Formats: sequence, C-alpha cells, structure tokens
Amino acid sequence: MKKKLGALAMVAASALVLAGCSTDGGNDGAAGSASNDITLWVMGGDTPDELRDYLKTEYNRVNGGTLTIEEQDWTDAVAKLTTALPDRANTPDVVELGNTWSPTFSSAGAFSDLSDIYEELGGDSLLQSFVEVGEVDGKQYALPYYFGSRYNFYRKDIWEAAGKTVPTTLAEFNETVASLRTDSMSGFYIGGSDWRNAISWVFANGGELAKKEGDTWVSTLSDPKTIEGLTQFQTLFTDASNAPATEDDSTPWININDNAATGQPEAATIIAPGWASNSIGNPATITDPETGVETEGYEWDDETFGIFVLPGVDGGAAPVFAGGSNIAISAASGKQEASRALLKIIFSPEYQRMLGENGLGPANLDYSDSLGDDQFSLALIKSAENSKLTPAAPGWAAVEGAQLPVEFFGKVAAGGDIPALAKEYDEKISALLN
Repeated sequence: MKKKLGALAMVAASALVLAGCSTDGGNDGAAGSASNDITLWVMGGDTPDELRDYLKTEYNRVNGGTLTIEEQDWTDAVAKLTTALPDRANTPDVVELGNTWSPTFSSAGAFSDLSDIYEELGGDSLLQSFVEVGEVDGKQYALPYYFGSRYNFYRKDIWEAAGKTVPTTLAEFNETVASLRTDSMSGFYIGGSDWRNAISWVFANGGELAKKEGDTWVSTLSDPKTIEGLTQFQTLFTDASNAPATEDDSTPWININDNAATGQPEAATIIAPGWASNSIGNPATITDPETGVETEGYEWDDETFGIFVLPGVDGGAAPVFAGGSNIAISAASGKQEASRALLKIIFSPEYQRMLGENGLGPANLDYSDSLGDDQFSLALIKSAENSKLTPAAPGWAAVEGAQLPVEFFGKVAAGGDIPALAKEYDEKISALLN
C-alpha cells in the first residue's frame, strides 16, 4: 500500500520535513472561473519560453482558465517542494521535479494517483525508466516530462592515429581506452567519485544499487553481479583515467578539447550528456541567430571529434544513467481536474513534438523522431531507450543527500577492497532506504 509519512529525510546537508499530504483533491470550479486557474512549477530554464507560451495559450483555450508558470531554481527546489506540496493553500497544482526525487515524494503521498489516465497520457510508449521511479505499488504518481542521456565523445584523430576503431562490447571499450592513456592524457576521463557515470558498469553487468525484498528496500552493493561491475570500473579507472579519485560530477568536455596552453587534449574519450556537444570542438566565435550577440565558444568538427553509445557487455547499448525530469499533480491541490487537463496538453502529440524540436527528449518515445536525425539525436535516443535510473526507494534522496554514493565510488576508484567496502556501505545505505 502507499505510504503516508509524517516526516521524511530529504536531499541537502540537513534533513527536510515533508508532512503527509491529503489525496482529497476537492472540487474544481466550473470552466472559465477563477477556480480553474492553476500554477505549474518548472525547474530551471530547460523549458523554453516558446513551450511555456504554448502551454498558457492552449490551457486557456481548452480549459478557460489561466495557467501561471513559476520557475524554480534547482539548487533549492527540494526544500521548496517539501514546504509547499503539503500546504493546500500554497501548493503548486502541477510540478516538474528531478527524476531521482520522484520515489521519495511519490512514496510520501505528495502526488495524486494518475493510474486511470496513464494509458491516455501515453502508457507503455512513455520512457519506462522514468515511469518506474514514479510508481508505488504498481500505480503511477509521477510521469516522465523530458529526458537527456549520456554517450561517449571521442577524439577521432587520436583514435585513428593509434589504429583504434569504435568498440562493440564493453570489454573492448575498456581495453581500447586503457591503451590510449598516457602520462598527460586520459584514454577515458572519468572522476573516481563520478558515480552517476560509474554505475553504467554495474548495470551493464546485471548489478543493481538496491532492490526490494518484500516490503523492504535493501542495498545490493555486495551482490556478485554488482561486485563484478564495480571491479570492472575500478580496473577501468586505474588503467584509463588520470582524473582524481575524489572527483565527482565534472566538466570532462573541457578535457577533450585542446588545452589552450599546450595545444593538446587531456582526454581521448569522455562520457557526458548529449548537450555537451555544444561545448566540444574548435574554438570559435558563436553568433546567436536570434539576437546577433557574439560569444566565444566551440564549434564541432567531424574530422576531429566523434560520438558513440557506450556498448554493453554483449554488444548493443549499455544501460546508462538518464537525466531529466518527471511531472506530477500535487495531492493537496484543490484543482485536480484542471491539473489533469494540463497534463493532457503536455502529453499531447503537439507538445511532445515541441519538446523534441527544442532538444529535449520527449516523454513519449513515439515522438522521438522530433529530435531530428543528426548523429547527436540518434545517439541520444539509442542511449535513452536502454537507460536506467537510481532505485525507486522512498529514501534514495536521503542516500544521495548523505553523499554515500560519492564516498563509496571514490573509495572503490582509489583501489579499496571492494567486498569490504560493499558490506560497509550496504549497511549505511540500507539504513536510509525505507
């Protein structure tokens, strides 16, 4: 059954409290009345003005009310959601939230059950890794909004000079990038504590970070398949990367570009979100086509740079961590039907295509062709289709907030005893998962 939590540990340096939310949405007003006015929270600036304007206009046309869109900063969004969602008088009606936050808020009763309209909003055509983290007991509470995924960028010039070709299996990838490493250049630049990328080696080998046993979530770092993936990552880091073991999320695209001082790159290969392509290439003056404003940046060069999806153990695409957002209706909102009307607009073919046309992976993969057919779009789609997310455990946000994945993977990369570390961190993580 769905849990109602009186208090909940959340992301951040300190614990935040989320009171149990009522699932009684109350009665919506008649179409065209002020009671049909609703508020949507979006996170950061990823939803462009063109899409915001469309939502406002279409919502008014279809539902007769006013849609107010309020942008929240990612840095304090969890704290704001924690405070606002249970407050019936001040809750946003519909909210965008980070995909890895979805299990915590969904399990706490913060969102309304969307199971009865799940098929109408896209059903199995929706990106399933995002659907799963918004599910509780087989019911859908938070659905995908947009996705981004990770793939490899490489220096064609360096690979070709060394006689290397794009690998088709994960073992070939590991061997190739290790052979390209020098004292001044990583064959594959990855920070040792960069767990969001490192977990691809765990997932590729059939391992998991945590699983549900009965009604209880437990950490599974000690599982043999997880150990196998961790061992492979440890060897990869030791043999292929010059990055510090303590480095977490970084900007590896800086390393694959030529260093301004030396004229040479510090990485032959990296893994990064698809939008990193805008920061990779030869130095160039970039002119904004709308404003005419010139800025110094980078221009992609197909002769020097290339991309490919991280291969799996037996070929195909390895499961990589997917970035992006989910969207949900606040259970405390008194405007449930009006909020559902907005979701139907968001999941309509028109809006899904608008997401893709603006470089955001659409929630409904039937419209993924709207991203385009260039090499970056095709790699994004291929990597996202096999993507995975963090465990859908109620306390996963607390695990991240305590920096346990960062600590654990950093110690693994530094050459630590993997079985011993796995046992130690299984205990720490399991204590926060439920």
